[in-house]
Amino acid sequence: MSESIYKFIELVGTSEKSWEDAVASVVKKASETLRDLRIAEVLTLDAKIEKGNILLYRAKVKLSFKFQNE
Repeated sequence: MSESIYKFIELVGTSEKSWEDAVASVVKKASETLRDLRIAEVLTLDAKIEKGNILLYRAKVKLSFKFQNE
């Protein structure tokens, strides 16, 4: 049985709609260049506010993917 190694990165996603969409944008964009994404862990959620209204939802996400040494 071969052993697996995983790498972690942190990314920030944004959305004008919701925190869920902000997280989904991170996963979607990361999957364009990274293979074998395994886990998305939401670290923090925040929002940019102006004049009492939320302008932008932000999610800091920790992603893990299988490290491939080829």
